Parts: sequence; C-alpha cells; structure tokens
Amino acid sequence: MQEPRSGNITWHAAAVNRTERERKRGHRGATLWLTGLSGSGKSTLAALLEQRLLDRGCTAYVLDGDNVRYGLNSDLGFSPLDRAENIRRIGEVAKLFTDAGVLVLCAFISPYRVDRARVRAIMADGDFIEVYVQASLAACEQRDPKGLYKKARAGGIADMTGIGSPYEPPENPEIVVDTEHTQLAESADQVLGFLEEKGYIARTGSI
Repeated sequence: MQEPRSGNITWHAAAVNRTERERKRGHRGATLWLTGLSGSGKSTLAALLEQRLLDRGCTAYVLDGDNVRYGLNSDLGFSPLDRAENIRRIGEVAKLFTDAGVLVLCAFISPYRVDRARVRAIMADGDFIEVYVQASLAACEQRDPKGLYKKARAGGIADMTGIGSPYEPPENPEIVVDTEHTQLAESADQVLGFLEEKGYIARTGSI
C-alpha cells in the first residue's frame, strides 16, 4: 500500500465489517482481474460474467479499462509510468469493492507483471483472482474491434501493447481462458466453475 503524503489522516473504521457484508450478500467478495491483449475479449467476458452473476443473485460490478479512463484516470496516458499508476489506482478501488463484499470484474490489459503483482500484494489472501484471457496477437489483430491495431500499424499509436509496447503474460494465473479457440459462454462457465469450486459463490441449485 502506498503511504499517504500527509501525516494528518487517520483510517476511519466502519461500523459494519466485511463478514457482515458478505453474509448479507450471500457470497464472498473478490477481485477477478482479467488481463490480456486488446481484442482478447476481456470486457465482453466481464460483461457476460456480471450478468450471469447477477442472475444468480450475486452482487457484481465491472471496472473496464476504457471506462475508468473517462473519469478517475482521465489524467493518465499510456507511458509505462502512467500505466503503472493506472493499475495502482484501480487496484485500490477494487480492494474497496472487495471489502464491500462485491465480486468486482476488472478488465484491463495491465501488460506488466510487476503492476499486477502489486495489486495482488495489497489484497488479502484469496481476494485476487488473476484470469488470463488468452488469445494470440494474430487473433486479436484480426478481430481489432476498436481499430487500434490498424491504427498502430499505420503509425498512429506508438505504444500499442503487443506492437510498440510489450505484454507480459501471467506466469501463475488462477484461471486461463482460451478465447481464441473456445466460445465466450464456455469461458464464462469456466470462471463460474472456479468460483463455485473455491467457495466464493454457491453452486447452482444449492441456495
């Protein structure tokens, strides 16, 4: 956790603790961190998971990379330092969501292992679930839903991840979903199955 600049602040303890919040919600809070190349399907998968979790009575919320840059992180660019600060801020927000007993779905390229490791480090054990949304650069470039790869190849984006800037795949993610060779629904089933198996959510029909 980054130390505050001012020494004149004190953490204010809540009257309701996390255990009480999770009991009320009927499931455990957690951060599901979806990382992968642009076009790998992170945001689409996160949206589907949010809907399916809500259908099951869970409280879930998507934090999407582009959406966050419209507000909280609108002052940041895409240099390595700005990318690191982008992920640091999101990690802190995700930690608050998790403490509130929410299943927060973070869809961010988050290309550097060290930045993702810092987010994991501020979380309690088991609160950070790294989901590698795996698809090759060729597949992502072929999809190119936002036209970013085409723009990068034309020289319009100097720091495009996978082309002008590196992407470091997770080495030991909790979950790997292969969105290049499997349907999105199958990937969602895989993530939900993990959450059931590890006790984050109740198994279907057991509520």
